[in-house]
Amino acid sequence: MILIDTCGWIEWLTDGELSDKYQGYFKQFNNMIVPTSVQFELYKWVARKESIQLALEAIALTEQTKVIPLSTSIALSAADFSAKYKLSFADAIIYATAQSHKAILITSDDHFENLPNVIYFKK
Repeated sequence: MILIDTCGWIEWLTDGELSDKYQGYFKQFNNMIVPTSVQFELYKWVARKESIQLALEAIALTEQTKVIPLSTSIALSAADFSAKYKLSFADAIIYATAQSHKAILITSDDHFENLPNVIYFKK
């Protein structure tokens, strides 16, 4: 299983400088999980930068994966990861979701750079 962080979705959707690094992972929708917090961040970013219509289309793409809602167990794990690794609320939720589903987190967010089970692409 893989979980692509919001920054990876943005790179891929906008053909950003790291889009080629993410490209292969986006061929694995059947092996991908997406936390609802990534949906939140992605929708917010696309709606602000582009349009609500494009934001809804981006969310429709995430719906082709297995969407993972925030549960109590993920929230509590996120609190522990936040304290341990000094992660923000959203980053801790994303990381805890990946860990709870034994997924590799794919990201270019430097907050995750040296964490276990992370593939990090430096910008």
